Formats: sequence, structure tokens, C-alpha cells
Amino acid sequence: MSKSQETAVYTHGHHESVLRSHTWRTAANSAAYLLGSLKPHMKILDIGCGPGTITADLAAHVPDGHVTGVDHAPGILDQARDLADERGLDNVEFAVADVHALKYPDDTFCVVHAHQVLQHVGDPVQALREMYRVTKPGGFIAVRDSDYSAMTWYPLSQGMDDWLDLYLRVARANGGEPDAGRRLKSWALAAGIRDVSASSSTWTFATEDERSWWSGLWADRTVASAYAERATQAGHATAEQLRAVADAWREWGRQEDGWFSVLHGEILCRKEV
Repeated sequence: MSKSQETAVYTHGHHESVLRSHTWRTAANSAAYLLGSLKPHMKILDIGCGPGTITADLAAHVPDGHVTGVDHAPGILDQARDLADERGLDNVEFAVADVHALKYPDDTFCVVHAHQVLQHVGDPVQALREMYRVTKPGGFIAVRDSDYSAMTWYPLSQGMDDWLDLYLRVARANGGEPDAGRRLKSWALAAGIRDVSASSSTWTFATEDERSWWSGLWADRTVASAYAERATQAGHATAEQLRAVADAWREWGRQEDGWFSVLHGEILCRKEV
């Protein structure tokens, strides 16, 4: 394993403010580019499944198939299993895995999916090679990642600019690439994948409820999550500076004309037969 893989850290951690966002994600709002390619019989690997909301939705889309959700953090998988049980899904299972070295045979899955994963790994090209290896001929590799430098908002705010600058520095110091969205096609080609369809889509937060939810989770994440600990411990920001960034998020959330858009890059790759 390369040095970069060894030192890459999941920047956000699994604080409640992080899971507030993760549990909001669905196949409809986070994997729409993939859904048209799914067939009822398919066998899917969902990498970086977290609390399992997208995983469970994918399982519902393949009632005659099977979904395996994997995550590098074992603690979050109990929440994913509970969700699958609540939904009465019997075609889904969960396991611990490292995307750089998947413990599955070649040509195992019809679809290998990863949402907001490659921005956090030490070697995204190797991760894509592994995803490709375990995909069956004719199957799909589906990846979606946000692109932080392309995120945009209104009204403009120095405090929000400070947030973005800080996040980029912390994420890169952790071994990740927060502008992953724009790089997905390039990484796939570097991994030797030739059949690559690239697209993009957005999340937009503009209503009063959306602004309150989005600004609140980022304000809390800035001062209370693993991200906050890493920012202060590595000397990227002081606790006072983090509180100022959190205040800027809450101030933005109170603006009646507030608007925030998150750009995501997407790739849907086909493994040749």
C-alpha cells in the first residue's frame, strides 16, 4: 500500500452533524444517473455505504438481485443494518472493506457504486482499478463525487470564503482531494477504463427549511466533528476561527435570498465484454 493510502483519513468522521447529511441521501437525489441502468436481477456492491440509505434504495431497485454495502468504518454498519431491517429488505448485507484492496473475486458484481468516496481515499486510481476488477464484463462502475471549489452560494460572505479555504486545506492534508468531481473521468482513464460516460448534477439549498438544515449541519460540523478536531490539531485553524466560520454559516442560513449549490461530477463506466 502506498504512503498516500496509509495516511488518507476520512475528513468528516461520523458525528451526528455528518450523519444528518448522509441519512438525507437517497438513490433519487444521489444516484439518479445510475438508476436507468439497473435491472431487477443485478448484484450490486455499494462502496462507502455509511448509514445505508442509498444502499437500501438500491436494494429496492433490484428485488430479484442482491446488494452488498461496504464501509471502511465498522461502527456505522450497525446503523445501516438497522435501516435495512426497518425496511424489510432481505436482499442486502453489509461488511467492512477497503476500496484499495477489495476482498472479492474478479467479475463478481453487475454494478459497483461509490458515492462521495473517491474524494477521501489516498489513491483514487487504484480504487477504480479495484472497482473495475470486481465488476462483471458488461457491468457498470458508477461514481459520484462533489467538487468543493465549484460550490457556489449567495449572498457572498468572507466567512463562507474562509470556510471553503479551510476545508480544502484540511481535506488535502488528510490525503484526499476535495475537488474530486472534476477529476473522475481523468482518474478512470488513468485506471485503464476506456468506456467512460461523464455527467454532472447538483444539490441546491434555497428554501427556508433547506437553508436552515444545510447551514446548521455545516455550522455544527465545523465546531464539533472529527473535521473540527483535525483542523485544530493540525494547526489549520484555532477554535475561535472555527466558531467564526460556524457563525458565518448560520448567518448565511438566515438570509431570505440565500442560495447554495453543490456541483457533483459523475461517471458511469462499462466494463468491456
